[in-house]
Amino acid sequence: MKKLEFSYIVKHERYLQANNREFNSLFGYPDNSVKTSKYNALNFLPMNLFEQFQRLANAYFLFLLFLQLIPQISSLAWYTTVVPLMVVLSITAVKDAIDDMKRHQNDNQVNNRSVLVLMNGRIVTEKWMNVQVGDIIKLENNQIVTADILLLSSSEPYSLTYIETAELDGETNLKVKQAISVTSEMEDNLKLLSAFDGEVRCESPNNKLDRFTGILMYKGKNYILNHDRLILRGCVIRNTDWCYGLVIFTGPDTKVMQNSGKSTFKRTHIDHLMNVLVLWIFLFLGCMCFLLAVGHYIWENNKGYYFQDYLPWEDYVSSSVFSAALMFWSYFIILNTMVPISLYVSSPKQKREKVDFSYNKLADPKFSFYDKTLVEVVKRGDHWVHLFFLSLSLCHTVIAEEKVEGELVYQAQSPDEGALVTAARNFGFVFRSRTSETVMVVEMGKTRIYQLLAILDFSNMRKRMSVIVKTPENRILLFCKGADTILCQLLHPSCRSLKDVTMDHLDDFASDGLRTLMVAYRELDSAFFQDWSKKHSEACLSLQNREDKISIVYEEIERDLMLLGATAIEDKLQDGVPETILTLNKAKIKIWVLTGDKQETAVNIAYACNIFEDEMDEIFIMEGNNGETVGGELRSAREKMKPGSLLETDPVNSYLATKPQPPFKIPEEVPNGSYGLIINGYSLAHALEGNLELELLRTACMCKGVICCRMTPLQKAQVVELVKKYKKAVTLAIGDGANDVSMIKAAHIGVGISGQEGMQAMLSSDYAFSQFRYLQRLLLVHGRWSYNRMCKFLSYFFYKNFAFTLVHVWYAFYSGFSAQTVYDTWFITFYNLIYTSLPVLGLSLFDQDMNETWSLRFPELYEPGQHNLYFNKKEFVKCLLHGIYSSFVLFFIPMGTVYNSVRQDGKEISDYQSFSLIVQTSLLCVVTMQISLETTYWTMISHIFTWGSLGFYFCILFFLYSDGLCLLFPDTFQFLGVARNTLNLPQMWLSVVLSIILCMLPVIGYQFLKPLFWPVSVDQIIDRIHHCMRHPLPYPIRTKLKHTASRRSAYAFSHKQGFGALITSGKTVKAKLPKRNSSHYKR
Repeated sequence: MKKLEFSYIVKHERYLQANNREFNSLFGYPDNSVKTSKYNALNFLPMNLFEQFQRLANAYFLFLLFLQLIPQISSLAWYTTVVPLMVVLSITAVKDAIDDMKRHQNDNQVNNRSVLVLMNGRIVTEKWMNVQVGDIIKLENNQIVTADILLLSSSEPYSLTYIETAELDGETNLKVKQAISVTSEMEDNLKLLSAFDGEVRCESPNNKLDRFTGILMYKGKNYILNHDRLILRGCVIRNTDWCYGLVIFTGPDTKVMQNSGKSTFKRTHIDHLMNVLVLWIFLFLGCMCFLLAVGHYIWENNKGYYFQDYLPWEDYVSSSVFSAALMFWSYFIILNTMVPISLYVSSPKQKREKVDFSYNKLADPKFSFYDKTLVEVVKRGDHWVHLFFLSLSLCHTVIAEEKVEGELVYQAQSPDEGALVTAARNFGFVFRSRTSETVMVVEMGKTRIYQLLAILDFSNMRKRMSVIVKTPENRILLFCKGADTILCQLLHPSCRSLKDVTMDHLDDFASDGLRTLMVAYRELDSAFFQDWSKKHSEACLSLQNREDKISIVYEEIERDLMLLGATAIEDKLQDGVPETILTLNKAKIKIWVLTGDKQETAVNIAYACNIFEDEMDEIFIMEGNNGETVGGELRSAREKMKPGSLLETDPVNSYLATKPQPPFKIPEEVPNGSYGLIINGYSLAHALEGNLELELLRTACMCKGVICCRMTPLQKAQVVELVKKYKKAVTLAIGDGANDVSMIKAAHIGVGISGQEGMQAMLSSDYAFSQFRYLQRLLLVHGRWSYNRMCKFLSYFFYKNFAFTLVHVWYAFYSGFSAQTVYDTWFITFYNLIYTSLPVLGLSLFDQDMNETWSLRFPELYEPGQHNLYFNKKEFVKCLLHGIYSSFVLFFIPMGTVYNSVRQDGKEISDYQSFSLIVQTSLLCVVTMQISLETTYWTMISHIFTWGSLGFYFCILFFLYSDGLCLLFPDTFQFLGVARNTLNLPQMWLSVVLSIILCMLPVIGYQFLKPLFWPVSVDQIIDRIHHCMRHPLPYPIRTKLKHTASRRSAYAFSHKQGFGALITSGKTVKAKLPKRNSSHYKR
């Protein structure tokens, strides 16, 4: 019964006791080690081979190997298959092993980090991987959190702890956690912490980053636990000397790892296409072998039966039918090179003078400013300028910390708030410190203390915040800052002229994509404020409609404001983001923003990044709270974008009616204008339900830009899976935080941005870089090059294998369908492995049809890759037909040149071995010329690989056909002296020249006529580029993108309520509390 009870607890909820490893071990909780690697020493070989044999060509060659071990049907030596197969499997395995070893190294680095753990009344240093559920750990300032911990106590007043969650959500602004009072009293007293035996019952491990429910049972009482008490693994402790925490979740159970998703074996579209084409080749190969077997049966019946004295049947051959059956498998082995095995290896400013801030000893030395005019006005003591900067230094909820004299550290919930207070600091109005009742500001070197009377905190509805202070001269001032659209309505009529000028400036700021903010103030009468303060207190104590009453009281005092000025902040996401988005849009790449941000922030970013534009016909906002409402909103939007799309006669509706069950792909729909879509996470939850997901996808795909805000990590992955499921599209997900990991893993291509925001996304990605703007190079330059190279590579690979293999088919008509090979066995072994591998490798590594400058200047060049124009089933058929034609030429031209021919000494040259050498030499010269035609960008390496491989063939030819080697191993090397006797024949070189001419002429003709008679859109772009090359134009000067309309991006406050209530409660003030006897650990 006890085991069953433990099993139930582990599955449905977590139960643990502090400082009791023996008890907690009964539940089998995992240790704190993490594993992002795929393999280990034991499972690497079977797992890697299993993955590789998912490729049909590899599985085919394994089957072929078993066939070659049967002597009755084996027409080739076993090593002709084993050597290429082993090389391919080995190279791929080594590549996968190197990649996984890097993940192992990263795992070891993380698992072996040090952390302080409380054990037996002492603080000891332990490795992360040895931390267990129920341990109490000590974390210090700037230290990464080891596991998901329940905060017990900290060095800050009221056990507050400041954390940075960049590793989880990409946000660098600080968040506050607070311990419950019963544990905060233990502070850093090791005796009390060691004696702590509280029991925790909480939810089982899950991926919800913003939710946690549990109960702490301690000394007979229960205490409610929520998300505000939990610090997650991956967070960083900031501005807190130390804190103690009880480990709740470890290793794979932590929320950051729960969000990491499952690593899957990603396969490209080309990979899937390859498997389809390999199946086609199997069918074609089977038909060819069947026809050749039938030919063998006919030949044996008509001729072979009567030549048994000269060509006797084997003992196990009883009839022509049985002989034909054996011959089917013999040809199956000979023609195996139609399936390309080695394919899977290769597919892989003007200088300005700074302003001197020496007059301000507390200025940030890292701050740079170049406008001397404003600084001179500040120095002159202009009253209104001083009042403006004073408002910035007072109207905020920033908390200051000064551990070293003159070195200020600001803790702000919003990066914008921190930026404005820092700006005021540098101009001489330094916010120095605060208590619950006062604010200290150093104004131009003089310290002044303002009495803090009230903080009217920010909310999403108000879009502003205010502070009311009493100056040292007993004046009562209200300072207000907020969105200009709101503050304009609250200004005194006397500010009209200044407001007009300010609005013009704000329009200029908006055209640069900056976030704007208005600053105003009001001087209050003492009696009026006292009366207002009473109303405010009554509203705060109200039990009904408290928020509405407080809002009315706020509005009563926030009126008749005097305008001081405005600020504008650049949303410095990263350099080049708007330009990158614009360039990707030109390449017809659709961009959807999946974010956990609130709607206003997400929309502002969308406008700043050119995802949304003011010229759009309409932006649809989905705000439904149930499935019926959301469905109606989606259908209404789709009807506006494509009138008639709700009718049964609509082509897409008719198509869907015939496809009742997935999988099926939704065709593209063209809207009648430019539209955008905004949907929040709550509405999205209903839209992702089975009956509405197609409505969501059809509506979203017709929009130019899509913003999904307030999303959970799981919803991000669901949206990616939805697109993959129903659209013929390649998805790319790019993110910077742990909440993006599941989306990155779900997409066809996952890209992680490394940097301040953490490493979780980077470690789970397929590609990683430090700046979003590099995405355009990844796609438009390297991605396009890679696609073009891959398409040329595939076309050439199939062609050369078809030309090589199908020669056996023509030879069968002259060899009695006996499954005799045309080529020397060693040529068959080395053809794909050595003779033709380096040229195609050079092509796939170095070829460039356009350099990176033209690729970025004309994003439209990316379009062929989106529609798979350069390699598809149609192109595959062309390769097959080309290969059939070339094989025909390569067999009959050599046959015609040596037919009834003699040497100068009168001896015949039409023997099998001479003919074999002529055919294989002609073949190698033809495929080498073919790849030289495909190559558009020649480097020294390309020349060495291409022509060097051909030269190497002739060198190794003399070695393999040398007298010494043939005499030492006569059974293995049988072409004695053939090279020196054949290469000096004029007939051979005539055959080579004629074969090259006849095989290349159709290719050259097709390349010349194709743009004239069957042009595609990209051909016009290439013509423009060639024209620009002949008549160079100056490269366009890069200018900052401007927004043509006057839409302004509102001030970006934090997602949550500000620090206002926290400040006025006094919890941020370090009070001098009586210290208990405690033991300290000294490092």
